[in-house]
Amino acid sequence: MANRRRLEMKVLEAGRCEPLKAAVHGVLFTTAAVCAAYNTAAWLRRRQRHLAINAVIYCAAVFWERCHIAHHLAACEAELPVPVQVPALAPPVLSDAA
Repeated sequence: MANRRRLEMKVLEAGRCEPLKAAVHGVLFTTAAVCAAYNTAAWLRRRQRHLAINAVIYCAAVFWERCHIAHHLAACEAELPVPVQVPALAPPVLSDAA
């Protein structure tokens, strides 16, 4: 077992494929938000304890996924190159025009 082959996936490394990771968390965020909305609405209608518990858990999941999305998007911004300032062109002289 000492020579066990190690599973290496580059996507799991920090700083790699950050837009993909943000998109995956975006899908999870949307799913959790829909579940939170459903369970909250159902609890308001039926007042069953398990619906309230589900609503709280899904609302926490929405917050959790929002934090992950922000983290991955911040990593994307850190990777962007610094924009180069391009000197402005001098306006054309129109007095010589015809």
